[in-house]
Amino acid sequence: MPSPSFSLSGRKALVTGASRGIGEALAVGLAEAGADVAVAAREESSLKAVAATVTTAGRKSAAVAIDVRDAAAIRTGVEQAAQALGGLDILVNNAGVEEVRESLAVDEALWDRIVDTNLKGAFFCAQAAARIMAAGKGGAIINLCSLTSEVGVPTAVPYGSSKSGLLGMTRALAAEWAGKGIRVNGIGPGYFRTALTEVFYQNEEWQQTMLAKIPMRRFGRLEDLVGAAVFLCSDAAAYVTGQCLYIDGGYLASI
Repeated sequence: MPSPSFSLSGRKALVTGASRGIGEALAVGLAEAGADVAVAAREESSLKAVAATVTTAGRKSAAVAIDVRDAAAIRTGVEQAAQALGGLDILVNNAGVEEVRESLAVDEALWDRIVDTNLKGAFFCAQAAARIMAAGKGGAIINLCSLTSEVGVPTAVPYGSSKSGLLGMTRALAAEWAGKGIRVNGIGPGYFRTALTEVFYQNEEWQQTMLAKIPMRRFGRLEDLVGAAVFLCSDAAAYVTGQCLYIDGGYLASI
């Protein structure tokens, strides 16, 4: 029996929300596993450092401006990424926003900003990528889900709604696109310190409370996410689709 291959050599990947944090870590991780990587964010100028790191890893890189709240911009940006790399085999839907607010204070503008970015944007990125993948040899899509895809968190209702929807979308697209050779999976990070979540980590009491709920007694490190992404994009996961891998130090298993 041949050993499973985790190599991404020859693959062409696009990572959204890649200017910092989780997106940056995954883009660099895919490059180190052998993939050429296009990175996307709303402003192309914010991607220069990440694209340079991909190049330093010996892989081809490209920086693309994509506002994931705009379906037309998504189509254009995904096509530009595929043209720059010479194809598209992998999409990582990482772009996302969050704002803590009590539900009775949520207005339409906040709801639309969060849901349009996290859910609508992910769908239209997946759709644009799938059209390219289906015309080739298929591919792999990873959606960045969340613990809020599974549990309710007070003051995060728009975010949790978008991430619950993203999990449902992951499963539905996996079922629909399997015949096209496209696998769709999710990664659900637990508590990771990023620019998006920094507001929580400023509170020492919150940190201690959360650490007590995590069986491994530590917060996630960005490198903890890379192996899962490489696996789900590789031939080692050739029979894996419609799943969400939670990387949370045992949090969900313990509640």
